[in-house]
Amino acid sequence: MARIISGIATTIELSLLCLVFSVVIGVLGAWGQGSKSRIIRALVNGYVQFFRNTPPLLQLLFFYFALGQFTPSYSPDGWLEVPIISNFGWAVISLSFFAGAFNIEIFRAGVEAVPNATLEAAESLGMSRLQAYTNVVFPLALRTPMPALSANLINLVKTTNQAFAIAVPELLYQSVSIWNDFPSAQKPTMLLLLVSYLTLVGLLSLGIAFCERKMRIPGYGI
Repeated sequence: MARIISGIATTIELSLLCLVFSVVIGVLGAWGQGSKSRIIRALVNGYVQFFRNTPPLLQLLFFYFALGQFTPSYSPDGWLEVPIISNFGWAVISLSFFAGAFNIEIFRAGVEAVPNATLEAAESLGMSRLQAYTNVVFPLALRTPMPALSANLINLVKTTNQAFAIAVPELLYQSVSIWNDFPSAQKPTMLLLLVSYLTLVGLLSLGIAFCERKMRIPGYGI
């Protein structure tokens, strides 16, 4: 049971970090897609195409095995070399970039749904493009794509089990270790694994639904 609890805690931590970072990437990327600089737009579009069109497991392995060998390390005891970015850190980076690519398109759709007259009104009040985006456009744009954002974030939580491939001790990894040590525990552990993910995804769905109700503007968006 201790290993299961540890796995659930690691899964929750991994999910929360990836959710936050992927949303931040989505917000910044959506803003970058509307930039006047063609270089910024090209970089954002290239990032989106790369991470949307390659499997998340392949991205995870690429980050950990390909890029991981170039990261510096330190020696806490003078003997053992420990990389600065652990396998957990690479899982957070890879999965956040993966989900962030989809969040960029989701938020971009929300930004484009905001009437141009709203942006023009904000600029007529003397707001800069950044001020108009953060204070007017984005708060409205956040409401329109909530169903799509909800689906992507839920998918992200389920995708965190792929961190098993680089030995992150999340729920699936701990469950497999229990199966290997106690073959007779495979069926109850599988049931617990299923119930745990259903609970995590259910809580996330309820949380997003609560946010949707709180952000609802009668006659606009959701």
